[in-house]
Amino acid sequence: MNDSSIQLDSRERTLLRTLIESYISDGQPVGSRNLARASGLKVSAATVRNVMADLEDRGLIQAPHTSAGRVPTTAGYRLFVDSLLEVRKPSREQIDAIESRFDPGASTQDLLDSASSVLSQVTRMAGMVRLPRHRNVALSQIEFLRLGEGRVLAILVIDGREVQNRVLELERDFSQDDLQRMANYLNAHLAGKSLHTVRAELLREMREVRDDLDAQMLAAIDLGEQALGDEDPDDVVVAGQTQLLGYEELADMERLRQLLEAFNEKREILGILDQCIRGDRVQIFIGRESGLDWFENCSVVTAPYSVDGEVVGVLGVIGPTRMSYDRVVPIVDVTARLLGSALNVRGESPDSQ
Repeated sequence: MNDSSIQLDSRERTLLRTLIESYISDGQPVGSRNLARASGLKVSAATVRNVMADLEDRGLIQAPHTSAGRVPTTAGYRLFVDSLLEVRKPSREQIDAIESRFDPGASTQDLLDSASSVLSQVTRMAGMVRLPRHRNVALSQIEFLRLGEGRVLAILVIDGREVQNRVLELERDFSQDDLQRMANYLNAHLAGKSLHTVRAELLREMREVRDDLDAQMLAAIDLGEQALGDEDPDDVVVAGQTQLLGYEELADMERLRQLLEAFNEKREILGILDQCIRGDRVQIFIGRESGLDWFENCSVVTAPYSVDGEVVGVLGVIGPTRMSYDRVVPIVDVTARLLGSALNVRGESPDSQ
């Protein structure tokens, strides 16, 4: 995300960094006189005004309303976090406090809950953790239970021990006998296959031979796709959403409503985290970089966590763009490493509950 097309000289870099750090600290637009004094540079306020005008022309800062001061834009924040940010390493006390929240004897779910909670508490933002995914776990069995007209409970048994339940909303109704026959058909074709294979390949191959299947087998494939193909919104654990109510820049009622709805629905949050699961380091989405217009005043900081050397999930925080990136980034990174360590110590597949 680094915008290498924007080149700044040493003075411009110092003044931009100082302006952003000042704005993050107190939330007030920064004027040229205060910026000159805070930067430590031996330059006049007039010189600083000229530099600020150049930075504004480049789209890195802007004047809010009629204020004489300036605030960073999304592009300004992006350049700051990519090339000007100096992170503060967490203290030994902070690391110990976070590590103490991860009991190696706890269940996977408890560890994930602890991670989202500690992220929220330490950063005073919303913490989130994407549940572990392991490419090698296998589908042992799938069953369907009729709940009522058009509603079916899909029961997935993973690696012979983990049970996942998903409620499916269908356009037509099936009897329990129909559902049993569909489950038998899917188990005959899918049981023992890795979930990655099932989701990415096998169902696609089965769709290619639809013309050779009868109506009920086609319905079984459609049912299997619903049960296996989509991510469950419960695959992300979120804590501390109400922390965001305390930030003035997020006080717009309509955007706040959309933000809280996203936390309740979780699918869009899950989508953001899934963009990061292939990364091997901290990633930062600023404003609309997340792909969501109503995230305009928010930033997302994420880091992957690993088990047995394999990235299996992502955690992070959501907060205002005016966040202390120098403090938040290392906290997210350390929490991801400690969660991965706790899962490793358990000596189990991260998918086992």
